[in-house]
Amino acid sequence: MKPSITLGQYFPGSSLLHRLNARFKLLLLLLFLVLLFLVETFAGLGLLLGLLLLLAALTRIPFSYLLRGLKPIFYIVVLTLIVYFFFSRGGVVLLRLGPVTVESQGVVQGLFIVGRLVIIVLATMLVTLTTTPLNLTYGLESFLKPLRLVKVPVAEIAVIMTIALRFIPTLMEESQRIMKAQEARGADFESGSLWRRARAMTPLIVPLFVSAFRRADELALAMEARGYRVGAERTRMHQDPVTARDWLALLFLALLFAGIVIAGI
Repeated sequence: MKPSITLGQYFPGSSLLHRLNARFKLLLLLLFLVLLFLVETFAGLGLLLGLLLLLAALTRIPFSYLLRGLKPIFYIVVLTLIVYFFFSRGGVVLLRLGPVTVESQGVVQGLFIVGRLVIIVLATMLVTLTTTPLNLTYGLESFLKPLRLVKVPVAEIAVIMTIALRFIPTLMEESQRIMKAQEARGADFESGSLWRRARAMTPLIVPLFVSAFRRADELALAMEARGYRVGAERTRMHQDPVTARDWLALLFLALLFAGIVIAGI
């Protein structure tokens, strides 16, 4: 069964993005998101989207794989477009439905916000798809290290965040498996009104929660069997050293950042 959600999964590969240091990838992601919110034109959005698609091509991640990762935000996109199209005023009236109008400024703003949202999801997916959960944990832990000065359990927080991210696709696959099993027994999840379909989803909740608790218990036992202890200092079997390509990637994005800011796009 193909996963319907890709956030939190790792796509094996040997591309440049795969080989970048996890800490630098998180730093590049942060810098990229800052740059994204500074961009104010569709030309700037197109440039950033083109960069992401180029990186996806270099990593050889199938485009269909990325599209499946965008499916969970479909309803958010639709709701955003409805809000901006029908409740934002300004510009030329494009459509009039009685007292309700669709005006050009609302359309432009809605499309721009949706474009920004899609780019955020794609950028995050590229980082998680090209970084193993273990390296992602190390990267998060490195960024949170200063919080140790105020007695914050940095290592434990990083582990919790990584496990939560990793369990997103697992729980989605489990829900699909349960849904297909119930459909084989005659359950109907797609016909009827919205309220009826919502009620039909109720039988999924109990087995999904049972499965989630079982997986959590198995994971806890596996971690204890491997010597994991809360608060204990841990060493790393595999180091992830910083190389020249990490600095070059950071320099490239910094130059792109400066170029977009200077050009005013």
